[in-house]
Amino acid sequence: MSYLNWKLKNFSGKSWLWAGHISELAETGDYQCVEMANERALIIRGEDCVVRAFHNVCRHRGSRVLDSAEGMCKSVISCPFHGWSYNLDGSLRGAAKASTFPALDREKWGLKPLEMEIWHGFVFVRFKPGLQPSVANLLDRFDEEISRYLHVDLLQTAPIECTSPENINWKSIRDVDNEGYHVPRAHPSLNDLYGNKYYDEPFVNGVSRSYAPFNEGSGRLWSVRHYKKMIDKFTSPYNELPRAWLYIGIFPNFVLGFYPDSVIFYQEIPFSVKETVIRGATYKRAEENRTMRLARYLSERIDATAMAEDRQLSIMWYEAMKSCAYEGVMLSDLEYGVRTHHDALREILPVMSQEIEPPRGMVAESNN
Repeated sequence: MSYLNWKLKNFSGKSWLWAGHISELAETGDYQCVEMANERALIIRGEDCVVRAFHNVCRHRGSRVLDSAEGMCKSVISCPFHGWSYNLDGSLRGAAKASTFPALDREKWGLKPLEMEIWHGFVFVRFKPGLQPSVANLLDRFDEEISRYLHVDLLQTAPIECTSPENINWKSIRDVDNEGYHVPRAHPSLNDLYGNKYYDEPFVNGVSRSYAPFNEGSGRLWSVRHYKKMIDKFTSPYNELPRAWLYIGIFPNFVLGFYPDSVIFYQEIPFSVKETVIRGATYKRAEENRTMRLARYLSERIDATAMAEDRQLSIMWYEAMKSCAYEGVMLSDLEYGVRTHHDALREILPVMSQEIEPPRGMVAESNN
């Protein structure tokens, strides 16, 4: 792995990672497991009803104490390797053949806790002391706008999904997603839905905003036309939500989407310099009726088409950088999302400001 990608992975460990929604941890013992950059997190509801986050690492030999993405532990977390067990509050319950070990303090040898924050019902964790403020502070300037989508009811979710690994660097995907300049040409369905008034805002203090008010009229494409029809049939309080899609980007690689029918997230996870997966999910309203379900189906269909189009654009963009004809980029004034994201990258990777690539093995020194 290159030094640049190692350092970005290190930075990602200090950034907030989406871990799910509190509704997925409704009962005692309910848990979720998430991973990022070789780190593993376990989020679980204890017998005292408190939700806690831990490193999913046994204190004996480092095995995962829970290997499933989600599930329920009735009263104990038991490591599958040697049977060390932990209470739901993370404290050590016991070690198999404990007499063969020195005396083990139950708190000291419990699961290592993680930083965790619950924001509007959504659970975030990070693996290392962070450079970013709390999630609430990070998104403070958008809180009033976002609350319109989240205060109406609880959200439920389908399981979080990951794509198959793509032969592409994660930053190429982010460069495509960080601007709407390409929407009219590359995304017919999105352009039909909101292309006339869509606009991006730059990254400020690690957070960006993109706003996509729906075009006037019924829409030319089938999915768009019927999606708008379903939205028009929403009743209170859902008909009070803006007829728009709102995107909030959190540096370096995370996006929240707020729709009248649902809330989504997606995130690029780098496995290596040349390998990336996209992790994401759609969250529905707890009191979703048939009309809302149909609207969500159609918005997912529109999104899926756009994701497939962006996948191909990302591949072409990544390939372009390998060509001898490639001499860098010229950015439109409409692409300030890309520009400000790169500015933020340069703050943590000064080597990116150099016009000449440093010799192999000298990247670390150039970054000081």
